[in-house]
Amino acid sequence: MTANLDALKTIEQRLLWLSAWTIHNANNIRPKEDGAIKVGGHQASCASMVPIMTALYFHTLRPEDRVAVKPHASPVFHAMQYLMGNQTREKLENFRGWGGAQSYPSRTKDVDDVDFSTGSVGLGVAATAFNSLVQDYIHAKEWSKDMKLGRQVALVGDAELDEGNVYECLQEGWKHDLRNTWWVIDYNRQSLDGVVHEGLWEKIDAIFKAFGWRTVVLRHGVLQREAFREPGGEALKAWIQSCPNSDYSALTYQGGKAWRKRLMDDIGDQGDVTKLLDKRSDEELDALMNNLGGQCLATLTEAFDAIDDDKPTVFLAYTIKGWGTPLAGHKDNHGGIMNNPQMADFQKKMGVPEGEEWEKFATVDDPDALQAFLDEAAFFKDGMRRYTAPEVKSPGPVWLDDRELATQAGFGKILDGLAKSRSELADRIVTMSPDVTSSTNLTGWVNRRSLFARREVSDTFKENSIPSAQKWEFSPEGQHFELGIAEMNLMLLLGQAGLAHSHFGERLLPIGTVYDPFIARGLDALNYACYQDARFIIVGTPSGITLAPEGGAHQSVGTQLIGMSQDGLVSFEPAFLDELSIIMDWSFDYLQRSGENDPDERTWLRDETGGSVYLRLSTRPIEQLGPRNRDDEEFRRGVVDGAYWLRKPGPNCEVVIAYQGVIAPEAIEAAGRIGNDRRDIGVLAVTSADRLNSGWTAARRARARGHTTAVSQIERLMAGVPRDATLITVTDGHPATLAWIGSVAGHMTAPLGVEHFGQTGTIPDLHRHFQIDSDAIVAAAQHLSAGRRIRLAGS
Repeated sequence: MTANLDALKTIEQRLLWLSAWTIHNANNIRPKEDGAIKVGGHQASCASMVPIMTALYFHTLRPEDRVAVKPHASPVFHAMQYLMGNQTREKLENFRGWGGAQSYPSRTKDVDDVDFSTGSVGLGVAATAFNSLVQDYIHAKEWSKDMKLGRQVALVGDAELDEGNVYECLQEGWKHDLRNTWWVIDYNRQSLDGVVHEGLWEKIDAIFKAFGWRTVVLRHGVLQREAFREPGGEALKAWIQSCPNSDYSALTYQGGKAWRKRLMDDIGDQGDVTKLLDKRSDEELDALMNNLGGQCLATLTEAFDAIDDDKPTVFLAYTIKGWGTPLAGHKDNHGGIMNNPQMADFQKKMGVPEGEEWEKFATVDDPDALQAFLDEAAFFKDGMRRYTAPEVKSPGPVWLDDRELATQAGFGKILDGLAKSRSELADRIVTMSPDVTSSTNLTGWVNRRSLFARREVSDTFKENSIPSAQKWEFSPEGQHFELGIAEMNLMLLLGQAGLAHSHFGERLLPIGTVYDPFIARGLDALNYACYQDARFIIVGTPSGITLAPEGGAHQSVGTQLIGMSQDGLVSFEPAFLDELSIIMDWSFDYLQRSGENDPDERTWLRDETGGSVYLRLSTRPIEQLGPRNRDDEEFRRGVVDGAYWLRKPGPNCEVVIAYQGVIAPEAIEAAGRIGNDRRDIGVLAVTSADRLNSGWTAARRARARGHTTAVSQIERLMAGVPRDATLITVTDGHPATLAWIGSVAGHMTAPLGVEHFGQTGTIPDLHRHFQIDSDAIVAAAQHLSAGRRIRLAGS
């Protein structure tokens, strides 16, 4: 395919201008005075990406390809979408402002065609690799054989390669035979605080090759390569390749005269080199020395066109930070913005008339011809590439009848039941775990549905008739990803699988399991997945200090608060199996919702928008409460809404115990003991402090807006509790998880929970030590509530 370099050059110049003008025009970063370099605009950071993005989007890419645009290239991306009619002038004029185009590309907040949200550096890069694995997974299934395989492309800042998650991703990709992935590294050798170390590209090259990637180094543009063929050219090439990064940056900023002096001082006394330099004006010499591979459209299009297979490929594109602008090469230009005189000079250089700054084709000689070229650009030709997928109906809750069982074991049995059902919902579930598949009770599911790989791999133990509880068979039909131990990879894969309906038009229901304390190890990627509005279930198990023998390193304390505070994620912590069955069934529906942002006027939760779900489960077996009426709509609704009365308080209630999770036996026992001496004891079973709290704050905001009758679930539950009753909250986690309930109706509250690292011991030992056992609950009622003295155990 031959590139139309004239048309691409015109687009390149329009993008360079529009992106620079967009930043300069932004109200919150516009220069207020005339100085050297203003900080905050990232004009230099995005300029180096203009040629790369021009070559990719207007020559190489196809609609099935997906691109993660590096954060600081956002203005170039928005300018490009503006040229194509997918972005509005109003939003560009309000760049970085309220309701305007976003500082970093956002799937959820921008109106243009963003494939991957970026901003938390490194995560968008790795997301492309995991999106490729999701694409392979879908393509291997019978229900999606006809899908086109696209390239998953990341535009990467060289400083992003400092992020550890990039290398965790490389290893996982190697394990899963990664393909159809391109990373284009903007190797401008400048980061926020300095210049990149010499020789970094050699390390980058070695690392990628070690993991099976093809590396393509784009160091010199066409002008430089032609100059190298002239007499004296080899000496010039050797000088360029040995020049320290800091020197090259400084000379770039200083311009043609500085280049000439330095080159003459270093190598110009050789006749051929002197002639090579003398035949070029200062302006021409400056253009030559700035003609690196990543700034040359001919070099870029040739390199991209040369790849005709699916091997993962990294392009190391040498660029100049601030290319084409007065900020080029300056070491302080990372957040730089041109001052007003600089911008005025730049506008003259670009030939943009005053008053036509926002005109798409302001400097174009033949607008009709350019428009015709844009209309034929393959990547954009099919319009916006956001897909939808039909909703997959749940066959209903999988009920369990065990008399005593842990919620973690119950989760495994529910999935096993779904695996046996052969329902469409089960066929769309994909599970994944970071080397804890068996210890988080996924074995039953995996034994029935097998592990995913593009090529079949048999179970050696099975072939040799060696007994094993695990049937580890890999095949394209498999429905489980076995990952390495890096939790960041789990969260990134969950996020990309949870966007399959939008990226590929096929519905997946991803479920990931992780040891609950290590939620925090993947928290950045979890937040990133939620920010993209990915849909998945993350199961944190085992949790809390009830994992007593494992010690403090494996006992989670603050994860309940993570679940409550993470936007886009609804957290639950059921105590009993029937609660878990109801929650999981509801969750499969919730993952697939995409309705309006209108609140449910019963709970004031915006459930119709849907989201992801976090289940905090335990390995502690507890006795079940016996058969309950599973058709009781009030009970089922209470479980989903966040709480219900396990023991409803009477009109003379003196004490209410509110618990969440597997501390339920202690709460129930304490209520019975307190009830011997106090009246109308209430026991509130909390299944989701998150939903209770969210509904409460939403109802308060609604009342402030004039909805005077707005009442949340927790307000409704607490309305009948006498004002002078004492509230005791207890959970195997941080006490703040439930402590806020006392503020709902102004009750004196004793919050019991865990605030420090755990330690080894038995469950009774730890419950006693942290004062969350039944004795501690009874003691709290004794000391904080008025009334008859409560008889303690043994008295």
